[in-house]
Amino acid sequence: MKKCYEHVIKEVLPESIAEEMEIEPGDVLLAINEQEIKDVFDYRFLIKDEYIEVLIRKADGEEWLLEIDKDFDDDLGIEFENGLMSEYKSCHNKCIFCFIDQMPPGMRETLYFKDDDSRLSFLQGNYITLTNMSDEDFDRIIRMQLAPINISVQTTNPELRCKMLNNRFAGEKLKYLDKLYEGHVEMNGQIVCCKGVNDGAELKRSIDDLSKYLPFMRSVSVVPAGITKFRDGLFPLELYTKEEAGEIIDLIESRQQEFYDAYGLHFIHASDEWYILAGREFPEEDRYDGYIQLENGVGMMRLLMTEFEEAWNMLLADESKCKSLEECERTVTLATGKLTCDTLTTFAQKITKRFPNLQIHVAAIRNDFFGETITVSGLVTGQDLLAQLSERQQAGEKLGDAVLIPCNMLRTGEEVFLDDRTITDVQSELGVTVKPTECTGGHLLEAILNPEYEMSRANENFVYVKAYDK
Repeated sequence: MKKCYEHVIKEVLPESIAEEMEIEPGDVLLAINEQEIKDVFDYRFLIKDEYIEVLIRKADGEEWLLEIDKDFDDDLGIEFENGLMSEYKSCHNKCIFCFIDQMPPGMRETLYFKDDDSRLSFLQGNYITLTNMSDEDFDRIIRMQLAPINISVQTTNPELRCKMLNNRFAGEKLKYLDKLYEGHVEMNGQIVCCKGVNDGAELKRSIDDLSKYLPFMRSVSVVPAGITKFRDGLFPLELYTKEEAGEIIDLIESRQQEFYDAYGLHFIHASDEWYILAGREFPEEDRYDGYIQLENGVGMMRLLMTEFEEAWNMLLADESKCKSLEECERTVTLATGKLTCDTLTTFAQKITKRFPNLQIHVAAIRNDFFGETITVSGLVTGQDLLAQLSERQQAGEKLGDAVLIPCNMLRTGEEVFLDDRTITDVQSELGVTVKPTECTGGHLLEAILNPEYEMSRANENFVYVKAYDK
């Protein structure tokens, strides 16, 4: 029996085409141009035309066929109860490095959901393994020219990929890279490096193999596996040493120029963690190719530094503002993960040298919850933040007028940490205002200097470690 797809409308945006056509929340979308809509991709593809026929069922059961003339690509202004307009596809792999398998028990249920949904790759930038996709899925991606698609490759060695993903079909799914390449679909790749598994000669092989998909495979990021303290019974992974991190960087940087000369893309990129671990300077901005892999932590520190310098230079050019800041007395604490501590300390030293009446404390929050091996700010919990700032207070340190935290410590759009503590909880126990800031150098500088700073939720940056909540 053929499945009938029906999509309940949750909201109609003001002054939209849908409002003009008297579409209302609770109405059901049945078809566009006599075609059923399986999910959000069908919907977006079908509404592109300048003339469309939309079949709606009203609350009383009456069906309306609406003829709509509009500009090409104009949206109808409809939001649905389910953003994907179908169920999420979960991951059926058991990757040896999976972060969700390293989560402690007792956290909210959504944090344990493993998604592996190609639609989230396009809509949210998620990386997918290709293992639960069919020929029909790829045909649709090529037909609709959906791009970019972000792919967790890990290795181009089919047998090794099966072992790393614990999926006997994972190796053969690499054939779809050829199909996407032939269909001229833009791709980005990711390799999560596991020490002694897919690095060394295997990493070199993967770089060689993936470079054959240039220019449609536009970038590949290489990131170290995140290792928490909750790995009992899991594959034994080890941390990289400073020297080993340098070897990864050397391999990657040895190939970038040849790719740039041939395609105008540096193609293969090491994440910021490698440079911090190796104690090396971050690459210059041009080498990030427009920050294609920013969501994977590739170039985030360079971008933060560039944004800060631009904002700092603009500030110094404003003599009246500088004069008022010279008379301003303020103390703030910047709470961050250990990964960004040195960079923020450099910012703080520059600011306080120019404006001595300002005091800036940088607090690198040790991750006791997941383990000290986790150093990114996006995985700092409310309880670790509270405990370690309280210790500072007990030692006689003044946190100041405000504690500034990057917004990636919080669940997107909310004031809730990973462990369900809230900003209100932390503020009440510390007795100090806690303010989230947007994750840009300019906003960080303004938050430090301006007591009235408030982050605009509409302009939140993406998180360094993507939230697992849906």
